[in-house]
Amino acid sequence: MASKVPRIRYLSSPQAKPSLTRQPLCRSFATQVSDPNPSTRRPTTTFRDRLNAGPSLTDFVTSSPSAETSAPISSNYPPSSDPPTSDPPLRTALVGPANRKREITRLPTWLQTPIPTSPNYKRIKADLRGLNLHTVCEEARCPNINDCWGGSDKSAATATIMLMGDTCTRGCRFCSVKTSRAPPPLDPHEPEHTAEALKRWGLGYVVLTSVDRDDLLDGGAHHFAETIRKIKDKAPGMLVEALTGDYGGDLEMVDLVAASGLDVYAHNVETVEALTPMVRDRRAGFRQSLRVLERAKGAGEGMITKTSVMLGLGETEEQVWETLRELRNVNTDVVTFGQYMQPTKRHMPVHTYVTPAVFETWRQRALDMGFLYCASGPLVRSSYKAGEAFIENVIKKRKGRRDVTMVEDLGEVSRGASI
Repeated sequence: MASKVPRIRYLSSPQAKPSLTRQPLCRSFATQVSDPNPSTRRPTTTFRDRLNAGPSLTDFVTSSPSAETSAPISSNYPPSSDPPTSDPPLRTALVGPANRKREITRLPTWLQTPIPTSPNYKRIKADLRGLNLHTVCEEARCPNINDCWGGSDKSAATATIMLMGDTCTRGCRFCSVKTSRAPPPLDPHEPEHTAEALKRWGLGYVVLTSVDRDDLLDGGAHHFAETIRKIKDKAPGMLVEALTGDYGGDLEMVDLVAASGLDVYAHNVETVEALTPMVRDRRAGFRQSLRVLERAKGAGEGMITKTSVMLGLGETEEQVWETLRELRNVNTDVVTFGQYMQPTKRHMPVHTYVTPAVFETWRQRALDMGFLYCASGPLVRSSYKAGEAFIENVIKKRKGRRDVTMVEDLGEVSRGASI
């Protein structure tokens, strides 16, 4: 009689056989809370502390007072010579574990903006994605995107189109645009797509900018100029502002873009000269930016030049004065002042939250120095909606005067011919 074959076989030695005794199964309800064993609990980390140290969503979307302590930040800036203001004090809060509390400054109420949710914002965003276009409004996380893209009519909106992709070859410490040593190649259809989108919107004024492309021999200048020419071909009445890089100091590329038919040539110095090495990429320079603005000013009669300066990076009053003097020495027409806001924790921290009253002081000082226009405020950026409207009116008035002069000259010629 054959022996029975056991149903369970073990590959290990008899000593390693597991027990076949069934263990009782314990289950608990989903709402039942059991006391954890302190000896087996995972050690806590500081991630939650670091997360709590940053601004919360409420800081960006509401302006209601909270329970944090209210106290102004002690700073030597703004200057004591400015008159006292009624600006609300900056709010601070203590964050971190009980034994390592530290004080942080909450986002001031004058910098809080609503989250964009308007239908027009969604329509513009859909148009951009459909044509594979990028905007600096999105890439640089501009706080004014709801104001510029909002409204009931797309023709009343403004958007700064960012050419040559969404990846920059430079790594400035204030900018949140993606960086890479070898960005993707240029899209040859981008000039046509950009012109078509802007014609579809029916804008009267458009701002074009681009990432820096040091990997290209011309820095992308020919691509930029071709886009401007396409826009002028499709919409001759549209005014174009070009916010360009420095093209590595190649002034011939500046001439190329300036001669493409644009109306405003913009290039940002970003900050005062003393802070430039800490704020901007090492390949950029304050003096190099001044040379770009000076060369663009001489590219054609009536060319308007424009630049932008961030405040709150640790600059002094005298350094801002000196920056304005240097800009006037190269005949810069328009300057804007805005508050630097840290995009992420990997970027430069904010040194000072400058109050609206101080921005107004610098606006008046710039106008007194002879600048054609100055937009200055905590939420002002290089391409600012109100500034664009003012410059548009200035350009149209200048063109109107030139047209009148041409008509008068033609009249004089015709009268002379008849005599």
